[in-house]
Amino acid sequence: MKRHWLAWVTILLLGYAFLYGPIVSLIVYSFNENRLVTVWSGFSTRWYTTLLENQALLDAAGLSLKIAALNASLAVVLGTLAALALVRFRKTRGHRTLGVMVTAPLVMPEVMIGLSLLLLFVAMEGLIGWPAGRGQTTILLAHATFSMAYVTVVVQSRLSSFDRSLEEAALDLGARPTKVFFTITLPLIAPALVAGWLLAFTLSLDDLVVASFVSGPGSTTLPMLVYSSVRLGISPQINALATIIIALVSFAVLVAGLLMRQTGKSQG
Repeated sequence: MKRHWLAWVTILLLGYAFLYGPIVSLIVYSFNENRLVTVWSGFSTRWYTTLLENQALLDAAGLSLKIAALNASLAVVLGTLAALALVRFRKTRGHRTLGVMVTAPLVMPEVMIGLSLLLLFVAMEGLIGWPAGRGQTTILLAHATFSMAYVTVVVQSRLSSFDRSLEEAALDLGARPTKVFFTITLPLIAPALVAGWLLAFTLSLDDLVVASFVSGPGSTTLPMLVYSSVRLGISPQINALATIIIALVSFAVLVAGLLMRQTGKSQG
């Protein structure tokens, strides 16, 4: 029994080492003084200072953060409305069709999403003249398309076990449906909304494939800039930038996990 336990622990550690070893190496070498990323010559934070002087990277980071924040907010609104429709109107005609359409981006390859949205934007520009070219707007719409699917799943899981007796009591006491939603429903599902916002923000900040299809001149996001820089050779600045992104994403995932755990406890 003990041998089996040791074997499983060894396999688990090897798996984690395979997954997270390169990430740890990247973080360590971001503090390397040498310009060569594979030759350690001493501890230094010079590449973080140099990174702050790289205007192209700063502009791309600012654009990515702006799009990610707007996308997360838009995805939360659309995802919440979709979740409400799926949970509250289960007997309505077309319920299953709506559920399939909302969750389709979860399983659809990103290449297909990016290509289909590019063709859609080109067709819309030819018919109504909007959006005029590819840029921030098209990236935002594309990110919101697949981000809202994740938000819908998160909010739907919270609404499925929602105690509607509170809403019914408020309605019986004369409260209007709008007031019931904002004073009772919204505060109770707030942890799920925050978790969905953080998840959508992270997905948008990390996206490369879809943004590559729907972006245009002057709308280079951070993942696109990093990818183009790595193709020409890995720079220590990229290690420093990747370390900062890993820290931000890890923090966002941790907060989302804590919120989901809190939501699970409240449901129990």
